[in-house]
Amino acid sequence: MINGTNTREIVLDLLVEVLEKGAFSHIVLRQALDKYGYLPRQDRAFITRMTEGTIEYLPRLDYAIDRVSKVKKTKMKPVVRTLLRMSAYQILFMERVPDSAVVNEAVKLAKKRGFLGLSGFVNGVLRTLSREKGKLSFDTPELCYALPQWIFSMWERDYGRETAEETAKALLSENRRDGLTVRFNLSKASAETICKSLEKQGITVHVLDGGNGAVYQISGYDSLEQTEAFQKGFFVVQDLSSYLVGAVASPKKGDFVLDLCSAPGGKALHIADLLGGTGLVEARDLTEAKVALIEENAARCGFSNIRARAWDASVFDGTLEGKADIVLADLPCSGLGILGRKPDIKLRLREEDLSVLAELQRKFLSVACRYLKPSGLLLYSTCTVEKMENEENAVWAKEALPLEAVPLSLRVPGKFRKDCEGNQLLILPGRHGCDGFFIAAFCKKPA
Repeated sequence: MINGTNTREIVLDLLVEVLEKGAFSHIVLRQALDKYGYLPRQDRAFITRMTEGTIEYLPRLDYAIDRVSKVKKTKMKPVVRTLLRMSAYQILFMERVPDSAVVNEAVKLAKKRGFLGLSGFVNGVLRTLSREKGKLSFDTPELCYALPQWIFSMWERDYGRETAEETAKALLSENRRDGLTVRFNLSKASAETICKSLEKQGITVHVLDGGNGAVYQISGYDSLEQTEAFQKGFFVVQDLSSYLVGAVASPKKGDFVLDLCSAPGGKALHIADLLGGTGLVEARDLTEAKVALIEENAARCGFSNIRARAWDASVFDGTLEGKADIVLADLPCSGLGILGRKPDIKLRLREEDLSVLAELQRKFLSVACRYLKPSGLLLYSTCTVEKMENEENAVWAKEALPLEAVPLSLRVPGKFRKDCEGNQLLILPGRHGCDGFFIAAFCKKPA
């Protein structure tokens, strides 16, 4: 507790919002970290790990609680259920925190939140879990990888058991890279200048293979927003897989590029950087709030060749028909490639949602191709690793729309080339060490 701030109580409130009220974890967590920015870095890291970890490993935590409690989780009060879940995460995964401290803090919180009569129950369940944890067996995919069975079964069917396990393991936060992946705006400063600026503030910088000298992993910072390089717009937070869209696009000076689902604007900013102040990137998204986020990032980076606008990507805009040199269609998807960063996706997603999303993507693609000039480039991308939304939609686009396949092997950076199949590239987390992602490239057939 710092200055009267109980970090466990903050986590409890965040988890109630996500697990009981359906809030998005990355939004409520970001808001909380902004609100409690005065806390030491280690406390903010504790809040982040506890919140994300409890959500990520929820199937295993619920299984463990049900094994040691006479009252099943579905019968518990929401606050008590959440308190037991976050405490179980500490007992099972945070070895540096003594189990006795976890139990004591949980009991205190139960009493503070008005559950004095249930504090004994909380104490008993957690003490039993502490004693029995070594006897618990997590031998199913759902428990081992904290993944719904239907998702694992789908991957096993599509890619085989070995790749399914490899992918599931890689998406667990404990197996992901330490640090944050960023892309340097090399039209603003050289990589050497940006690295020196970061290192001067005690930040460790490591270049990532496959990023053409523009993608780095950074660690050891306290507040990202307080770094000199961030304030000067020298870099953008962007995963290596997402960076590949701009690398594949490889715009020419003066190009007009339309980014249909842009927020927060990472790909649009990359294109603007590659254009070196020339041309124009029109970055669109559905709401004014998302547009404001794009504008904020563009202003920080100092790019004047970006225009942000609110627009529904499923609705055709006749004013831009046949005018785009490049269209980026990074469309809404199931998000199965980023479960390691947004674990609450698997709490919301249902198997039947996939066909609905795939159909929606086809609607967007039908609109997107109408914006292209003859021979213009269309890049379809998703942050999922599911065939219905990826490979099957890429085949559909080529057959149903006036598009031709554009081979990717000569467009993507070295380490990814071997995995290109014609105009498609599937990036699997366990194979490539980054977010799961998919890219398909097409050009508009001449009239």
